[in-house]
Amino acid sequence: MTHYWLVKSEPDAFSWDQQVANGIEPWTGVRNHMAKNNLKAMKQGDKAFFYHSNVGKEIVGVVEVAREAYPDPSAEKGDWVCVDMRAIGPVPKPVTLAAIKAEPALEGIALIRQSRLSVMAISSEHWVRLCEMGECKL
Repeated sequence: MTHYWLVKSEPDAFSWDQQVANGIEPWTGVRNHMAKNNLKAMKQGDKAFFYHSNVGKEIVGVVEVAREAYPDPSAEKGDWVCVDMRAIGPVPKPVTLAAIKAEPALEGIALIRQSRLSVMAISSEHWVRLCEMGECKL
């Protein structure tokens, strides 16, 4: 069974265009325990929205887990993990944070409740609605 996620990246640090250019990329640098646990829960084939945080504040693409959690090579100490993400495709109509907040069907989504969390689970119902909003067929 596929699970759904949302991963956030600041586009000036690592953008959707870089993800696409790299094809498969390790999702490193997560230093929050709840986000780490979410990375550990990801399974190969799970899908995630790629969200530009800080600049843009919108869902711009879809990635899938290509490799499950393994030790994060960028961590100097601790038991931090990363996963490898593969670019699947862009979201034709990027879904802004403002649009997400304005959509009653998305009430309770982690992106609003836990706005600082960089890796979060998305329910299948929320995934479907966000895909509709973004005109996404992925």
